Amino acid sequence: MIATKKREFNELMENIKIYKSIFLLGCSECAALCGTGGEPEVKAMKETLKSKGKEVTGTFVAKSGCQVLGTKAELKPFKDAIDKADCIMVMSCGAGTQTAVELYENKPVFPANDSLFLANMTRLQDFDERCSLCGKCVLDKTGGICPITRCAKGLVNGPCGGSKDGFCEVSKDTPCAWQQIYSRLMKLNQLHTLRELSQPKTKPVRPRRLMREDLKSKKEPTKKV
Repeated sequence: MIATKKREFNELMENIKIYKSIFLLGCSECAALCGTGGEPEVKAMKETLKSKGKEVTGTFVAKSGCQVLGTKAELKPFKDAIDKADCIMVMSCGAGTQTAVELYENKPVFPANDSLFLANMTRLQDFDERCSLCGKCVLDKTGGICPITRCAKGLVNGPCGGSKDGFCEVSKDTPCAWQQIYSRLMKLNQLHTLRELSQPKTKPVRPRRLMREDLKSKKEPTKKV
């Protein structure tokens, strides 16, 4: 999931200061879990904007804001409300905001949240960064623990030497990722996999795109005349 946090309200008001009417769009998945764009948050934002003299022409919480076609279909009943709005405020991650940008190219779109990282929800409302979406996974060599993300320095060839008592020198509250990797591999009798890590990671070329080849290669059924 994508972890998000609410932007400062004054910043939001600065973005929409020249607009009188707004349509609010939330997301029932990641943003809802983070408390930044579910039904309660969208409702609260509506009331806050109204108290500041803004007109909210409508609100909707998409099933999954990053799904362009799905969100497009869900928003069809709200066409009039969106047309009436001067701008759209999206209470989801950056992907959800850009869904609205793609669907409404003639309408200003503003994010209500800051996107932080790809997260694991370790317990209720606790989110930990575990993956950096680097495009070349090394988890099969590191016992399922990502050094690129969980090591403060992103080292892929072992610890830096600055850790103490199993904790990172950057923060005494952060476990040393390489200590965790070593301990897990030793427990699994797989320390030999560390010998396969030697090359530094390169940053992926952005923007990236993925197309499912299994669906792309399927031939459409021949239509009967």
